[in-house]
Amino acid sequence: MPTLDLYTTDPGDPHWQVPATGKARFSWEYDDGRDRLLALYQKGKDKQWDGQKRIDWDLEVDPHDPLGTPDESISVYGTRYWAKFTDKDKGELRRHLASWQFSQFLHGEQGAMVCAARIVESVPDLDAKLYSATQVMDEARHAEIYGRFLHEKIGMLYPINDNLRSLLGDTLSDSRWDMPYLGMQVLIEGLALAAFGMIRDTTDKPLPKQILAYVMQDEARHVAFGRMALRDYYRQLSDAELREREEFVIEGCHLMRDRLRGVEVLENFGIPKAEAEEYAERSEFLALFRRLLFSRIVPCVKDIGLWGKRLQQAYVDMGVFEMGDSSLDLLMAQDEEIAEKLDAERFAAEERDRVAEVRETIERGRASEAGRRSYTRPHPEEPPEEPIPGEA
Repeated sequence: MPTLDLYTTDPGDPHWQVPATGKARFSWEYDDGRDRLLALYQKGKDKQWDGQKRIDWDLEVDPHDPLGTPDESISVYGTRYWAKFTDKDKGELRRHLASWQFSQFLHGEQGAMVCAARIVESVPDLDAKLYSATQVMDEARHAEIYGRFLHEKIGMLYPINDNLRSLLGDTLSDSRWDMPYLGMQVLIEGLALAAFGMIRDTTDKPLPKQILAYVMQDEARHVAFGRMALRDYYRQLSDAELREREEFVIEGCHLMRDRLRGVEVLENFGIPKAEAEEYAERSEFLALFRRLLFSRIVPCVKDIGLWGKRLQQAYVDMGVFEMGDSSLDLLMAQDEEIAEKLDAERFAAEERDRVAEVRETIERGRASEAGRRSYTRPHPEEPPEEPIPGEA
């Protein structure tokens, strides 16, 4: 079925055209570049994988409980609307919320693919071009995976959220070559990692857990790439240039904080927009979720050198300032370990199943051979019958 037929509401023009500005930059320096970035480039090549093969797409997904997350995470849980919902209504709401969330992941991954391609085009250094070329393939794979999950397992999509669309548009239309890094690698990717991790660590469903763990393994490299490139470049900028980028970060953080509320889902269930927004703001779970979303962004912004007073105050107002002391390296190492552990557990289970299957086949073969030998074994010759007395 065509994707446009699966959208809950009309997404508008099927092609969104963002005016391109800036310059394509070539580098004639083909010698070795920065060691750390080249090492990341090598890792990007080594860690390529096939989403059709690494993920077990035969796993069943209940469309009315795709993620297995607690109902308390739904902003209308415990309200008068929730009390009126039948079990069928609640199942359909879970389906819509999962569709909405993974649809935003899908649209964001396509945006990341375009931004990575823009970095290849515009960044001046060859080592950065080389790594970002691997990221283009990563993001293409992620878009493929999220699209397949939505098509085959949920059967429904939501249009791109207005706030995500706005941030993507601002990122791609800026002529400065570092802005795709800042908008995508730091803000959008950082927030996506936190959202992925929240679901990965709470879901009890194996298929979405696999998808999120493997995608996060890639995304951790992308954030590391943005940190390396921007940290070096921002050391050279004036205070005025740094303030311009801090303003961009503040506006982007506000947009992203307001993105993950799912108000448009509640509107589809007959809840007025104003009430839906109020429930989202009052939800303790969503408040914690929105706060944790910045666990990857704040330390990265601080690390690359954007830490002026106005930006610090913005993070104080959002209640996330202390996250600047979090260890990004530790978080990324954990993402890597979780994906590798999941692989090890899956392969061990598959190996146990193969061993059991082989043993069962051998036993069946032995039993069959024993039966065949018993059936074909020659019988001893019977003695001739003795004559019955009185017969001639």
